[in-house]
Amino acid sequence: MDTRAENAVVGVATARKQVFAWGIWDWGSAAFNAVILTFVFSVYLTDAVGDDLPGSISATSWFSWSVGIAGVVIAVLAPVSGQRFDARGKRKRSLALLTGLTVVSMSGLYFVKDDYHYLWLGLVLLAAGSILFELASIPYNAMLRQVSTPENIGRVSGFGWSMGYFGGIVLLLICYVGFIVGDGDTRGLFGLTTDGGLNIRVVALLAAVWFAVSAIPVLLTVPELPSTAADPGAAKAGMLESYKVLFRDLRELWSADRRSVYFLAASALFRDGLAGVFTFGAVLAVSVYGIGTADVLLFGVAANVAAGLGAITAGRFDDRVGPKAVIVFSLTAMILAGVVLLFVSGPLMFWVFGLILCLFVGPAQSSSRTYLARLAPPGREGQFFGLYATTGRAVSFLAPTLFGLFVWMFDADRAGIGGLLVVLVIGLGALLAVKSPDKV
Repeated sequence: MDTRAENAVVGVATARKQVFAWGIWDWGSAAFNAVILTFVFSVYLTDAVGDDLPGSISATSWFSWSVGIAGVVIAVLAPVSGQRFDARGKRKRSLALLTGLTVVSMSGLYFVKDDYHYLWLGLVLLAAGSILFELASIPYNAMLRQVSTPENIGRVSGFGWSMGYFGGIVLLLICYVGFIVGDGDTRGLFGLTTDGGLNIRVVALLAAVWFAVSAIPVLLTVPELPSTAADPGAAKAGMLESYKVLFRDLRELWSADRRSVYFLAASALFRDGLAGVFTFGAVLAVSVYGIGTADVLLFGVAANVAAGLGAITAGRFDDRVGPKAVIVFSLTAMILAGVVLLFVSGPLMFWVFGLILCLFVGPAQSSSRTYLARLAPPGREGQFFGLYATTGRAVSFLAPTLFGLFVWMFDADRAGIGGLLVVLVIGLGALLAVKSPDKV
């Protein structure tokens, strides 16, 4: 074989290996997002550990406050963290450290027994894990351009996002069948006792191991980038100095390319609406459309499959027509499906139009990531994704607030859909005013 042809084949194989390794981190991240934060351990904390909590403040309130405090910390630290990862040339090292600390916090949840005295330990570890996980996502997202090209960045992002959905499905089913299903004092295929919440605490350990193992490939396969700091002193700047650099860069960004600022604001709005679809979907399924509580998990699995398939499929369109077109189409389809859900009833209609909603959540999320990756100046991806995390946290109250407001105004849970639609419509309108990344 010709040497140049042989090198080309090796190069393609290496690129594919790096893409797969990068996507496996997303696969493993579902261990925190789906198992710890959303479906399993958070429910254990609020419904079991804090069930007999004395005082007038419920465990659910304490849980929501702890997550809220974590969100504030993330919003403060994210932009300068991304900037420092870039400037110091420690993107991969930072991913390794933050992922490792997230795994440690997840492992610590094993010691949270079914007793309200352990609630505070659980809340602290969960909040710490949330902060560490979100900060770890910054260098991970910033690596997108390292493992892709301008021609396939949409497909690569869609692949990674879909891996997250599919990883969540597989791990949730393992946890449910192995440790949760059943009644009585022992649960699951492994027959673990529920005494002291042991079966759920073992789930936390399993999730920690799952994430740790899944993080190894990207750390071994994707190379570290050199420092991007033009000024050697910038790489050694303290935290306060980093904020000064951040504000200077933001002023320059506002003067040179306001499109990036506009997109960060628009994406924060519609991403909050996307999050609201998953956050309140289960509540609406049971209270409005008559889905049995036992079938909610099945719908959750189906919803993740739909979102994952949507992300993979849309990745190809992202590369052909650009991320803005994919996001606009996805948000429009979601809004139309949501309007239909306002007027229909019954489990079948919820399954049909609920899955249509979820089908377009994945593409909107994945293309939002590629949109920003295309906008970010080379070497400053970490800083941009730090700002991405911060702006998202800044408006994360909007969808829950409008959902609750519409329910209160119309005295019906169904009306909450209208609140989510308002957020999506506002986000879509804001995005339409932003130029595509391929335009000057």
